[in-house]
Amino acid sequence: MSLTDDVGRYLDHLTVERGAATNTVSSYRRDLTRYLGYLAGRRIDRLPEITCADVREFLVELRRGDPDRSIVPLADSSIARTLVAVRGLHRFAVAEGWTDVDVAHEVSPPRAPRRLPKSLPIDHVARILDAVGTDDTPRALRDRALLELLYSCGARISEAIGLDVDDLDIGARAVRLRGKGGRERIVPIGGPAADALDGYLVRGRPALAAGARSVSVGPGVFLNARGGRLSRQSAWQVLASAAERAGIAETVSPHTLRHSFATHLLDGGADVRVVQELLGHASVTTTQVYTLVTVNTMREVYATAHPRAR
Repeated sequence: MSLTDDVGRYLDHLTVERGAATNTVSSYRRDLTRYLGYLAGRRIDRLPEITCADVREFLVELRRGDPDRSIVPLADSSIARTLVAVRGLHRFAVAEGWTDVDVAHEVSPPRAPRRLPKSLPIDHVARILDAVGTDDTPRALRDRALLELLYSCGARISEAIGLDVDDLDIGARAVRLRGKGGRERIVPIGGPAADALDGYLVRGRPALAAGARSVSVGPGVFLNARGGRLSRQSAWQVLASAAERAGIAETVSPHTLRHSFATHLLDGGADVRVVQELLGHASVTTTQVYTLVTVNTMREVYATAHPRAR
């Protein structure tokens, strides 16, 4: 049985028995085709001939590329994804009895550099929120409420557009968010966000609901001009337009507001575990990356302000 046949049977297993998504199978096929090309260059055409060193050298080649073969170097994240496909193939081969040793089991993916979350200075956030406008059109009321909410409680964009009216308790200044894994949490919101939401629910949402194409309007808080739930893309555009009007040069996404929310809380002295609960992180380790941002900020301030910093 050739390596190409082995890969074909593994992909069939993913499709038929594992029920993998079409995009997942396509990704695995692309990565394993690259693996087959590498092995062919080493004159390896059977699974039992592959060694752990071959798999490690494959990752090295992915990182450095090969100008002679027009192979472009891959990012660490892409290499890690490719290794998942290679590991899956070898694990399946052992389970099926095609080979006795899983040579990819001990091979580790490259560790991607830790990227610090991007956050905005407080005055930049204020400029964006002010740029939404002060008129009382239904759309402006909605956009103002959306952006105030995102920054006030650090909600993910999916959590914000997934809000139902019953999830809001304006009087108590709290909202119920549904996070990853179906986990729910109650988070507080500030006065400006509560006021913006109250104004939108009283004067903005009814007008948008009136434009619904059907008699029944869903329970969603943030509606589009047709009375349906606001889409993720439209919510992104609301923020992008406000940032542009505010004169913010860098790219700003809803997650930027979430990062800014966390960073500004920690800068203000909030406990990291409280921030963890507010963000809905399952582990405090995920939240602790924001502490690195605040330390970096302190270093920058120290370097520019202290007379003997250099």
